[in-house]
Amino acid sequence: MQFSARQLAETVNGQLEGNPDVLINGISKLDDSKPGTFSFLSNPAYTPHIYTTQAAIVLVSHDFKPERALPGCTLIRVENPYAAFAQLMAMYENLRQPKFEIHPQAVIDETALLASEIYIGPHVCIGKHVKIGKGCKIYAHTVIGDHVTIGDYTTLYSNVSIYHDCSIGAHCIIHANTVIGSDGFGFAPNAGDTFVKVPQLGNVKIDDHVEIGSNTSVDRATLGSTWIQSGVKIDNLVQIAHNVVIGENTVIAALSGIAGSTKIGKHCMIGAQVGIAGHITIADGVKIAGQSGIASSITETGLTVQGSPALKINAFRRSYVLFKNLPSLQERIQNLEQSAKPPGL
Repeated sequence: MQFSARQLAETVNGQLEGNPDVLINGISKLDDSKPGTFSFLSNPAYTPHIYTTQAAIVLVSHDFKPERALPGCTLIRVENPYAAFAQLMAMYENLRQPKFEIHPQAVIDETALLASEIYIGPHVCIGKHVKIGKGCKIYAHTVIGDHVTIGDYTTLYSNVSIYHDCSIGAHCIIHANTVIGSDGFGFAPNAGDTFVKVPQLGNVKIDDHVEIGSNTSVDRATLGSTWIQSGVKIDNLVQIAHNVVIGENTVIAALSGIAGSTKIGKHCMIGAQVGIAGHITIADGVKIAGQSGIASSITETGLTVQGSPALKINAFRRSYVLFKNLPSLQERIQNLEQSAKPPGL
């Protein structure tokens, strides 16, 4: 696939400087660029690399002013180079997508309803009364259980498992090896220090424009739904337990875990390796720093917390200063105790 500078500039509504007919056939980083590719300059720290770049086309901001001669690359000036680069990458990725087809080695129940313009890869297994929307892409070895509904233009990458009765909205992306709708961790203690499994009869409901990373698990509800609301972005290796609700446009970084029946508000930001206890509530707009532990509800909107157990960010920072100085404080106390002893003792 080849594109000219003129085509790229028209796509991002940019202003051309240089040869409008130069062609590219790939993408590269500015500091590791290759001939015949396009790149972008957004972070000022990378400015020196534009003077040595091999990229044929570089996206820059309108206010970029070269301090010396450029190496012959064509510039496309835009308001936000990073956003424009993301737009062009999305276009490039769409063109690389597989053609609409259903692979002959896919196993599809005769009661499944498949819309038009879909791709289904080899060894995909689709159960009874499944509904798959227009433009969906389902890659190899994915398993979709009975009575699952998938909205338009959703992509499921290889080895995704969607258990029965779950629903996934439109324009979602679920990455490889993720499991949606596995049983919640429900066990009742029994006589003799044993446990009885509590049947998990609910489902998982995922709204539109949700993206879930690879190797993540979202457990089905005991009753009702585990609910991932629209615009949520979940990283790799995240555990979402039964009956959790995650509000709109919340983001969760890798290796985090959310215990059962917790409700997280809208527009929250949860860092990596965060642990959140069950049956609590997190208010809208809360930011949780990485490796924090949340043991009780956070009711203040927009609060930033850190630590385990988590404190307000300023309180944590003051506490950390004291904590890291404990060895020197101990030494001072020991010296004071020694100096306070009467002579000869």
